[in-house]
Amino acid sequence: MTQKKKKYILRIDPKRCKACELCIDACPKKIMILSDTINELGFRVAACMDETQCSGCLACAQVCPDVAIEIDKESET
Repeated sequence: MTQKKKKYILRIDPKRCKACELCIDACPKKIMILSDTINELGFRVAACMDETQCSGCLACAQVCPDVAIEIDKESET
């Protein structure tokens, strides 16, 4: 029997992100970055470099002062 691996999907609300970089510092896997995308406030929006490496620990979401990050679980087959 094969064990299903959980996949985590990060959603970052570009309208809320203020490029504080707290999520980058909090991520134990060091996969969070500031992207080249600029939001309407003029900030570079945070992004995940490699969602396959995300452990779903929620550290980035918990530390975000603007509640801009959500993490969802999705089962892989």
